[in-house]
Amino acid sequence: MESQRSLLVIGLLLVSYLLWVEYQDAYGPKPATMPVQQTAVSQGVPSVNANGDIPTNSFVPILDENAPSDIPTSQSAVPKIAELETNSGRFITVLTDTLDITIDLVGGDVVRADLVKYPVTQGADDSYEILKPDVARMHIAQSGLVGQDGPDSNSQGRPLYSTSQASYSLDGDTLSVPLTWSSVDGLSVTKTFKFKRDQHVVDVNYDIKNNTNASVTMAQFAQLKQTTADQPGGSMFMPIYRGGAYSTEEEIYEKFNFGDFEDEKLKVSTIGGWTGMIEHYFVTAWIPPQDEQTTITSSIFNNNFAILGYTGEPITIAVNSEGTLSSRLYTGPKTQSVLKEIARGLNYTVDYGFLWVISQYLFIFLVWIQSIVINWGLAIICVTICVKGIMYPLTKKQYESMAKMRNLQPKMAKLKERFGDDRQKMSQAMMEMYKKEKVNPMGGCFPLLLQMPIFLALYWVLLESVELRHADFIFWITDLSVADPFYVLPILTGASMFLLQRLQPMTITDPLQQKIMTYMPVAMSIFFFFFPAGLVLYWLVSNCITLVQAKIIYASMEKRGITSKT
Repeated sequence: MESQRSLLVIGLLLVSYLLWVEYQDAYGPKPATMPVQQTAVSQGVPSVNANGDIPTNSFVPILDENAPSDIPTSQSAVPKIAELETNSGRFITVLTDTLDITIDLVGGDVVRADLVKYPVTQGADDSYEILKPDVARMHIAQSGLVGQDGPDSNSQGRPLYSTSQASYSLDGDTLSVPLTWSSVDGLSVTKTFKFKRDQHVVDVNYDIKNNTNASVTMAQFAQLKQTTADQPGGSMFMPIYRGGAYSTEEEIYEKFNFGDFEDEKLKVSTIGGWTGMIEHYFVTAWIPPQDEQTTITSSIFNNNFAILGYTGEPITIAVNSEGTLSSRLYTGPKTQSVLKEIARGLNYTVDYGFLWVISQYLFIFLVWIQSIVINWGLAIICVTICVKGIMYPLTKKQYESMAKMRNLQPKMAKLKERFGDDRQKMSQAMMEMYKKEKVNPMGGCFPLLLQMPIFLALYWVLLESVELRHADFIFWITDLSVADPFYVLPILTGASMFLLQRLQPMTITDPLQQKIMTYMPVAMSIFFFFFPAGLVLYWLVSNCITLVQAKIIYASMEKRGITSKT
């Protein structure tokens, strides 16, 4: 009884704290913030000196002080871009059926990417912006050639590429966007971005021609640069990961959150692998050739910008010879079937936590059901019914064990009167009574513990799967990934919890605890106000099925002489 009281008090305090935190986050006073001082770069084409180099006011990769002079470990400069003027000569735009991106001709970086097929909100005209150049929300994808002769290691600044047109659009199945650069002494680089229809993968290839009078050595680098400042997204109720991740030969998937950037400096050599930045439904990742040696590195710039990327092995190109390097950039939704084909472990960015294996099978089952019913809401209902049906034997065992324990309450009360505060004798007498009555005091807990991983796994599937983003159900619920706008589902869920509570006889005699249990459905209903409609729908259907199952189980127990009431 004491343990029950403690659990109830802890549970109520936890729910109350979470509600208070969410309220403060939504409606509480916000701390004053200092405006970000932004130094905008020239919006036109940067001036070029007599040698054809970019002046030093351009952002330049900064060499690690402990790294070899030829291949830098990290490139940690941050472009100070307040707002892009995409019609200027410095930036070009590329539009495909999946991506609307902006490329900076200084360095050839992807500084903006909109996901054409994913609107910000359901029915909106503006697309979701996954890469963005403004300082407050910065997230950009940089790449280039560094090392002894790499144009991105030039002390005068990064290379200024040129292109034949200011905008490109995909008309057929593929689109190539070549950027060219050449030095005065005969080194030339063509950096080509290749796009394909219905894909979020961009191939980035370097064709290098050495017409100088000496051999040249360089290596490619690719990195993602993102602000560590808080962005709109998860909450205490729905902890959504936003941060870095990477993969190596030994570690198929490893998170590297923003706190890790501050505490340690990553430097891992591996064959293949990838580096990425993750948000709720989307991911951006650089994928090097999977059969080549790379060095994955991280750094933090000005305590505000996290940088995660890799540097490839250097190549040497002889005089009058050519060389090629390549990498791939993925920026798009966390669609598991697509990510799995791009790189090993990239599909793990759909983070189901430690119950990943169970969640995977539930997700496959959910997708299969949806392909039949053609409605994600109905698919959630069907999956919940199936899961609850499979676990019915455990539920039955749980309720029967609880009923037997309730039947022993009068005898337990007599034992308490008999032994008073002598806990040792009380425990011995209770164990003898359990043995005589053939009752397992943990019989009601074990079935519940076996069910919890299933329900938690399904919870993460419904929270993480991008397929549920903007998925329609019925009537006013047009998006299962956001909260019910009229709070109908949370209220119905609270009502179902209240009915379940009424159906199960209360063994608690303490008046305070009885009040806590009575108001628990109300607190949980408020708790569900912040949950996506898909999760609340799952909980509501589960409660309704439990009500029906409980009725059936109690009727069966009555027939067999196992009373369900005290």
